[in-house]
Amino acid sequence: MTTEAVSSGTRAQIPAPVQKDYYYWLRSFTAGGVAGCCAKSTIAPLDRVKILLQAQNPHYKHLGVFATLKAVPKKEGFLGLYKGNGAMMIRIFPYGAIQFMAFDHYKKLFLMYFQFLNAHLRISGHIHRLMAGSMAGMTAVICTYPLDVIRARLAFQVTGEHRYTGIRNAFQTIYLKEGGISGFYHGLTPTMIGMAPYAGFSFFTFGTLKTLGLTHFPELLGKPSLDNPDVLVLKTRVNLMCGGVAGAIAQTISYPLDVARRRMQLGTSLPDSDKCCSLTKTLKHVYTQYGVKKGLYRGLSLNYIRCIPSQAVAFTTYEFMKQVFHLN
Repeated sequence: MTTEAVSSGTRAQIPAPVQKDYYYWLRSFTAGGVAGCCAKSTIAPLDRVKILLQAQNPHYKHLGVFATLKAVPKKEGFLGLYKGNGAMMIRIFPYGAIQFMAFDHYKKLFLMYFQFLNAHLRISGHIHRLMAGSMAGMTAVICTYPLDVIRARLAFQVTGEHRYTGIRNAFQTIYLKEGGISGFYHGLTPTMIGMAPYAGFSFFTFGTLKTLGLTHFPELLGKPSLDNPDVLVLKTRVNLMCGGVAGAIAQTISYPLDVARRRMQLGTSLPDSDKCCSLTKTLKHVYTQYGVKKGLYRGLSLNYIRCIPSQAVAFTTYEFMKQVFHLN
């Protein structure tokens, strides 16, 4: 998630305009991609367990989060915790890069729009973060969704029962046996619907907390940027806290849609795939078959555990990369 630099002092200032040339966008793209890769690598084992639990994998469906974390290395070796992570890295670099860049772009557009509404209709301008975050998340999803499907399929496999031998084979198999290009977009609808509140509330919560903190408590919560001493950025520990809060709120709101998305992505890998052909049918089937706690919100505790380090690493890395590349 991107952050907004605030000049030293008690009032938030709008940074001086930066010329958005080709090299600026390249630096911004790289910063977002590196931040995404670092964050996802940190929580890769938890992501693998989440997919196994969400989709009720027959080898682990009777286990909880921590029991599965112990069982996977015993059954598949330590690297089993990172199964599908190669596909994730291929996906997450452009995903993180596109999301950060798109947020900056959408934020400026919506900020201008909501400033007009605020002046004429008294609508809070803070809503621009919610709208920009939602649009940025959906833009990144559309661009990288096929890679997310591949990663989910590879992560769902268990050693000894491989359906795909690797990323390339998974692409070929899905394309040939599941309807061509459309086979790579199973579950896109719940993903888009779920991404809107998830990304929106993540950006909104983090951005609002940051602005409030640097505006009212600049000396306590802020520190000078490495590339510009006149600009304040959040201290590392504050970034961690704000990112964790933002992730927890966003996950709680959108988690049932994430469960539906995973089941639709896995397609014919599941024995009940015929009941998971649409968002409504998938949600109804999961609720009827497993209930709320063990179905729609199965694995949510894992998401709470994973969202804090994930968001923390993403925010911290992106802030550091922004300073290194002089993006503030």
